[in-house]
Formats: sequence, structure tokens, C-alpha cells
Amino acid sequence: MHASIGHARLEELMQRGTDFLGCEVAVLGGAMSWVSERNLVSAISNAGGFGVIACGAMTPELLDTEIAETKARTAKPFGVNLITMHPQLSDLIDVCGKHGVGHVVLAGGLPPGGAIDRIKGNGAKLIAFAPALALAKKLMRSGADALVIEGMEAGGHIGPVSTSVLAQEILPSVCNDIPVFVAGGIGRGEAIAAYLEMGAVGVQLGTRFVCATESIAHANFKKAFIRASARDAIPSVQIDPRLPVIPVRALKNREMENFAAKQREVAGLLDTGTVEMAEAQLQIEHYWAGALRRAVIDGDVESGSVMAGQSVGMVTKEQPVAEILDELMEQAAAALESRA
Repeated sequence: MHASIGHARLEELMQRGTDFLGCEVAVLGGAMSWVSERNLVSAISNAGGFGVIACGAMTPELLDTEIAETKARTAKPFGVNLITMHPQLSDLIDVCGKHGVGHVVLAGGLPPGGAIDRIKGNGAKLIAFAPALALAKKLMRSGADALVIEGMEAGGHIGPVSTSVLAQEILPSVCNDIPVFVAGGIGRGEAIAAYLEMGAVGVQLGTRFVCATESIAHANFKKAFIRASARDAIPSVQIDPRLPVIPVRALKNREMENFAAKQREVAGLLDTGTVEMAEAQLQIEHYWAGALRRAVIDGDVESGSVMAGQSVGMVTKEQPVAEILDELMEQAAAALESRA
């Protein structure tokens, strides 16, 4: 870090975040299934940020291997993102405990009873997503150590409210009591500086890291990101009100239409009583995991799901993680310096 006024101020504003994470730059890697694996996660941590493994639909055995492989690539701290609706959540928590994972991020709704205690019982810090102020307060009472507030501009599963509104609603009320990271639609350092000034201790970025040199995403997937503008990243549409499907933001393609057909199929199974609601929602989750894998790993960007946040328009080339972080920090420091 240069000893400029802007950099000194940036360091000061991120201090709580870097202390909490144990890294140099308070930037969490967004957990993106298939993308946030050993290579990208270790690259983010090695560059001074905080990488997060996306467990997604992984089995406990797969997560076990992924954590071990990440540890082989970095000695720096990293976290694991677990989805609360995973049927083997408690086994996944055990795997994190076995490896001494320092930070567990819980995503996708309020954690089931006991999950928080078990994570913290392993000595890990718990980071939880808070899509509304009431939920932020509830999570704080339940023992969350930090919060992520993520707006609808994000890629993948999204809530209904934009990042700028959530930040205004939640930060002033809770930022003095708990570290808060802001996520969703962040593509440049100026925005990072603004959220830090509002009381955030750091940010979470996913979309900006997809085209990192170290990301294993298929060349076609990266090309789709580099070509896309913000307006190409659209949310999926819910077909049947009885099947509450969390919308997913992805680039417009044939897959978006296929998903509507999948919803109709699952709604039909609900109608006939073939499946229960929890099973129906799980089927939708597995569907997304498969569609995303087709795009990220196989490079099928037409019939696969190209999940992307609206900041995709700011992804213009493939570059190393260290360069991306450097660029963002320079922009944030310059923005803070101009206000000094």
C-alpha cells in the first residue's frame, strides 16, 4: 500500500473488516458454484483478499477434498459458504470443523436451529446474509458474528431490494454493533469507498472475479461476461405462485426459457402430490446446479445458466486476481483522497 492519504484512509475504514477476516484487504470473494473452487479461492486469499469456497450442492466428501486442496494452495485464511437448505448441512458443518475452517458463511434463509451453535462450537466465526433489517437484528441475536447485505443487482440467487437501498436501511442501525459487508452490483473502487464511508467494513464481489486468469470458468463463459452489458443480466421469472422460487440473475439465453418449463414440470408434481414442497424446492436447486455446471465447466452458454450480476458490464478483460484487487483499491483510495 502506498502511504498516500487515500490509502491510509482506506486502510482505516477497512480495519474492522481485515481484523475480522485476518487478511489485508476486506474483500470477500462471492461464493459462486463451480467457479469459487480451490483455484480462485486460493488466488483471492493469496492476493490479500478473502476467498470463499462455494459448497453449493457438494456432498460432505467433495467439500472435504475441496478444503484440503485449497489449503494446499494457500496458507492464508479462507471461508466456506454453506446453503441452509442442504439436506446434509450438519455433516458439512462437521467437515468445516474437522479442517478448522475459521469462517463459515451461511446463505439462503434463516439457519435451522442448532446450526449456528454447532458452527460456533467448532470455533469458527459465522457470517450470515441479511436481506432485511428485521432479519439482520434476528441474526445478531442468534449469534452471527458478521453480516453480508446483498442487493438484487447480484448474480445468482437474489432478493427483491437493491444494494443501495439495503445499505441505507441496514448500515446505520447495525454497523456499530456488528461488522457488515456490502454485496451486489459492485464493480469499481469508488462504490467500495462509498459503502465503507456509510459504515460497512468491507465488500463482497463475485462477478468481477469470474474472468480472473485463475478462474477455471470455461473460455465461452468468460467471453459471455466480457461481451455482456449490465442490462443483459436479468432475473428469472416465477411461473407458479405456489412454487416460491427464489429468482436467479443470469445472462439472457435459451436456458432462461428452459427454466420456465422446469418450473411448470415441478409445479405439476406438486399438484399431483408426487412431491412435497421441500423436495420441489430442492429439485429446482439441483436443476440450477446442473444448468450452471453446463455453462461454467462445459462452456455451453446457450443451454447452460450464465449467472452474472449487473456489474458484468464492468468486466472487460481477463486479468489476474491480484491485478483486479489492486485496481479496485487504487480506485477506492483515489476516491477517498479526493474527499480529504
